[in-house]
Amino acid sequence: MKFLIIGPSWVGDAVMAQTLYKLIKDSNKEAQIEVLSPNWSMPILERMEEVSRSIISPFNHGELKIKTRFDIGKQLREEGYQRAIVMTNSLKSSLIPFFAKVPVRTGWLGEMRFGLINDIRPKEKSNYPLMVEQFAKLSINPIEDLNKKLPYPSLRIDSRNLKEQLINLEIDSEKPSIAICPGAEFGPAKKWPSNYYAEVCNEYLTKGWNVLVFGSLNDEITGNSIQEGIDKELSDHFYNLIGKTSLMDAIDLLSHCKKVVTNDSGLMHVAAAVNTPLVAVYGPSSPQFTPPLIDNHVVLRKSDGFDKTREGSEGHGYHESLIAIKPSEVLEGLERLNK
Repeated sequence: MKFLIIGPSWVGDAVMAQTLYKLIKDSNKEAQIEVLSPNWSMPILERMEEVSRSIISPFNHGELKIKTRFDIGKQLREEGYQRAIVMTNSLKSSLIPFFAKVPVRTGWLGEMRFGLINDIRPKEKSNYPLMVEQFAKLSINPIEDLNKKLPYPSLRIDSRNLKEQLINLEIDSEKPSIAICPGAEFGPAKKWPSNYYAEVCNEYLTKGWNVLVFGSLNDEITGNSIQEGIDKELSDHFYNLIGKTSLMDAIDLLSHCKKVVTNDSGLMHVAAAVNTPLVAVYGPSSPQFTPPLIDNHVVLRKSDGFDKTREGSEGHGYHESLIAIKPSEVLEGLERLNK
């Protein structure tokens, strides 16, 4: 059976989507999974054994461009897809499978997508609160799949690229490394304070570890702020890699690290998918919805529920519940990780 998947729009969701791909392959070993997804997600899809082909979506977030969607759908008719799965809620995301005349088009109702989606699945958030469970509801056999332990994402590592990155970045591979992922897609309300991160970095630098800080160019200010708090006598093994590595490189380098400290972010899910033990700090977002999908983890949180807060009430936009998590608690959490 040949599947067309309309993939998620965020890094974390793109990683968690692999659980669905694994379930499809478990149900049908011969399934051919092709994923239409934004260009930035290509490195993630390339590291998934279950994905046979990735197709770049030309749309920016929120763009409609109906004619372009029709043209792409018309081109894809020749691929002979037997089933489509739309992993996002928007009406526009369901147009290409409809235009491609895929006979079975699975998804949630979303923005009243009657007809565009002809295999509507209920979300049932009260019974299945996890995002990864919602993805599993879109599988071929959702009732059967949700009655077993869902498979975690597991991204393939390119050992050759990892070796090249360690050499190019002059990282001492004889020393253990800890990764710091201080960014968050929705701004400072989901970020642990940079001065707290600096305290953790200094502690591990004192222990003789490498400290690798990851993030996109959007996190440059945060990375520089952490760097300013680093003890200059210990800075030789501090690597501010924000904006200096591609997502593909970050996947490999995170797999090299022994531990990770991270906000609730896309890189948290990447670190979990390469099986690196981690401590995750949560603010207004919820580990009851998008936890790190790895057994060896510690979650720290001092708030309840879930909200879409984009700006905290404290200095620099931090959320008070994240400020309440002290560096000593993160350091203790790192010690609790299974060796």
